Amino acid sequence: MPITPLNFFSGCRLITASAAGLLLFFGLAWLAGYGPSTSPFAVAAQADSGPVGDVAESQLITREPIQPIPRQIAYDREKAELGRRLFNETMLSLDHSISCASCHDLNGGGHDPRPASIGIHSRQGTMASPTVFNAVFNFRQFWNGRAADLREQAAGPLTDPLEMGMSEQEVERRLNEDPGYREAFSKIYGGRQVRFEQVLDALAEFQRALITPDSLFDLYLRGEAVLMPQQQQGYLEFKELGCVTCHNGVNVGGNSFQKMGVIFPRETDDERKIMDLNQVSGREEDRQVFKVPTLRNITLTAPYFHDGSAADLPEALQNMAHHNLGVELSSRQIYLLVAFLETLTGQRPTILK
Repeated sequence: MPITPLNFFSGCRLITASAAGLLLFFGLAWLAGYGPSTSPFAVAAQADSGPVGDVAESQLITREPIQPIPRQIAYDREKAELGRRLFNETMLSLDHSISCASCHDLNGGGHDPRPASIGIHSRQGTMASPTVFNAVFNFRQFWNGRAADLREQAAGPLTDPLEMGMSEQEVERRLNEDPGYREAFSKIYGGRQVRFEQVLDALAEFQRALITPDSLFDLYLRGEAVLMPQQQQGYLEFKELGCVTCHNGVNVGGNSFQKMGVIFPRETDDERKIMDLNQVSGREEDRQVFKVPTLRNITLTAPYFHDGSAADLPEALQNMAHHNLGVELSSRQIYLLVAFLETLTGQRPTILK
């Protein structure tokens, strides 16, 4: 069978209960100095994200499992501004009731604070909408990785009957009937008619610009700031517990698939509704397997998990420790881990300022 990004990660992502010791092994490997430059997870994330800053900056930190977000990223400002307008456009939903921004709050954490989003005609979704901030660094898009990049991802909500309920033809018809949009697209893309592919391109370019650099932890990695003792101890706990095995790289996640419930299975999901990797691959072993979410700006993106089942960070940490690490965290460990995670809140994307 040919190796593709999907089956490569499908093959390396699952850690069975009998191999649970690997969590500690990999955590110690990170502590021993095996940085993201040699990690297949980091390589995949970097390859998908394109140019993300100058080389000198990307090489500043080579011995840590987490790397700082670049302060700048290459993107087309005109396309991104058009994409921003489209992102907030309710015309792109069948009943004119919602926009992309309805489920991705750009004034908050870039996600939906509801456990599941509400689409057209008040239709209830089945999954929590993840943050669009720093999505450019994800190796694939959506919880089950069904979209290869931001362009492909942008088409999903537009045409999903539970979300915006549009067709490609209806998107084109509505935008072409608007003189302002027709002129804006013509200026950037040429031609007299707006095409669906151009809409996806503009939306993707806007999302590409939504990076949140210069968190306290990024500044610490660059040697430009110091952490409080509890924050530094929390980072050490994060590595020693094995959390860093899955949450690493520029996006502190978003670069591999993992099973929810490696040690102790979770039994809360409705298998008929949940969109896990099994829905993409058809493989039985891919049930309850999801893309590892980013931990960037994690204090702003409650509730947590693909089903929004954890209301706050302490609950999410305890659940993950139990189900995927097989340990119970003490109150002090939770305090320290939260102190570290608070350092991952970055600056608001420049394009939104």
